[in-house]
Amino acid sequence: LKNRSLFLHIGITLYETFISFILVILLSILAAILLWYSKKLSEILEPYLVVLNSLPKSALAPLLIVWLGATSKTIIIAGMSVAIFGSILNLYTAFINVDQEKIKLIYTLHETAGMRLQSCTAFLCSGNHSNMKVNIGLCLVGVIIGEFLAAKSGLGYLIIYSSQVFKMDWLLMSIILLCIMAMGLYALINVVEKRVLKKY
Repeated sequence: LKNRSLFLHIGITLYETFISFILVILLSILAAILLWYSKKLSEILEPYLVVLNSLPKSALAPLLIVWLGATSKTIIIAGMSVAIFGSILNLYTAFINVDQEKIKLIYTLHETAGMRLQSCTAFLCSGNHSNMKVNIGLCLVGVIIGEFLAAKSGLGYLIIYSSQVFKMDWLLMSIILLCIMAMGLYALINVVEKRVLKKY
């Protein structure tokens, strides 16, 4: 706290988590739209997405480091890799399961894609275990995995460093901070969701 290095570690982990989360949401919506738009593409890619979603993401992190180097971008991609495949599958499912009666009603206004996007937004934000709440937690997990292997700063790096030099107080402090961070991110997403759902 005196030299403010702790705030640097917290800030870096938060930054990497938010960037990976935003990218996951944007890319997931885009991919879900493409899969819904092209039935042939969805038939080809869906099995691969299922396999990639089932793959332990900690196995991907060393590969990403070899490919991309030990940089902040690699950690962000590691964070994305944990959440993005499941998010695409969930959103695609939400797209194809839109109420058909609503679609028939909206056809007269030529707003089918907009209707699906609205349904997708509601799916993203609804429920105690909404897609956004799940994704923010998964992105944090992915970022920490990346920081374990490739970082020189961040709470993940601090956990590995403190375990190597046997500073148990630093280690426990980092774990407690991660718990507080996870709760804070969950609460933040919850507030955002409530505001979004009011509009839909």
